[in-house]
Amino acid sequence: MTFRILTLNNISVRGLERLPRDRYEVASGIAAPDAVLVRSADMHAMELPPSVLAVARAGAGTNNIPVAELTRRGVPVFNAPGANANAVKELVVTGLLLAARNVCQAWEFVRDLSGDQQALEQAVEAGKKRFVGYELPGRTLGVVGLGAIGVEVANVAHALGMKVLGHDPQITVKRAWQLSSGVEQALSVDDLFARSDFVTLHVPALEATRGLVNAGRIRLMRPGAALLNFARAEIVNEADVLAALDAGHLSAYVSDFPTPASKGHPKVVALPHLGASTAEAEENCAVMAVETLREFLENGNLRNSVNFPEAVLPRLPATYRLGIANANVPNMVGQISTALASAGLNIADLLNQSRGGIAYTIIDTDAPVPAAIVTRLCAIDGVLAARLV
Repeated sequence: MTFRILTLNNISVRGLERLPRDRYEVASGIAAPDAVLVRSADMHAMELPPSVLAVARAGAGTNNIPVAELTRRGVPVFNAPGANANAVKELVVTGLLLAARNVCQAWEFVRDLSGDQQALEQAVEAGKKRFVGYELPGRTLGVVGLGAIGVEVANVAHALGMKVLGHDPQITVKRAWQLSSGVEQALSVDDLFARSDFVTLHVPALEATRGLVNAGRIRLMRPGAALLNFARAEIVNEADVLAALDAGHLSAYVSDFPTPASKGHPKVVALPHLGASTAEAEENCAVMAVETLREFLENGNLRNSVNFPEAVLPRLPATYRLGIANANVPNMVGQISTALASAGLNIADLLNQSRGGIAYTIIDTDAPVPAAIVTRLCAIDGVLAARLV
């Protein structure tokens, strides 16, 4: 079987090389694709054909993908968590130093100087006092969100001699193991803001995180504190931040999301969304997205899905596989088993995993599954999608 992959952006060649040409057709103009590979293209206005089995983003955030609609269709959406973590971590550390040492403001000051060497030296000596900063060791960094990026940021800040507070009520066991033992748990977001000299944000843009940084939380911060946002623009109420900068309560705002209001502010360092903009990060994201997509298409396994549970079942020899996306309701597995039994099919192995209201079932049978049975499975109330793998 040949899988047809639609690309909506330029995907790193290193990732596309993981799709064997004898099994995959990859292009930016494919009709009736089996899957979509995307980076930043906005898919919300797209009409995705019924042929689409999965969408994979070569990156972390999925705001450009209609996840809810695809979930209703039984289509998993994959991302590449952690593939760009080092790139973002390095930029956050850069942001810490830019804020602490007033680097951008000092650079602009020097660029605007004129005159001969003697005049330049005199102006530098007279003006440098305006840009006196402070050192990072001993300062407190609050990290909101301890996913792949947040953990790396927390660990490197601790290694730099900073006191680090972290808050993430949904931290995974995997990330907890990766976190330095020197990172202290904040009791709440408010507790973290109140005790930090710097706050850096590493949470997704959800309804629950929209405006997470607002006037109330900024008032909790220490006078002269700095805020870093390399997550998503919507997490911060920018008007409240700018007001705090103007009032002198905040000393700096380093953001990867420039706006007309912020880009010219003297205390704002606004960058053009550089978080994952390294060749290495783009390659890593593409490789992870492609490998995840391929595992799903070829084996029906789910890894790194933002809308479906993790579900990985090793394949047994001489078996035939079904992948079924369904609502997480009682007796679903029973109805599926009954349908298979009616065709005289024996189940050799089965895995059923759930995540909230969604479940995913992998079934290996010891004989081929007729197409009519797949159609029957799709007709079961609550089954979102079913396919032979």
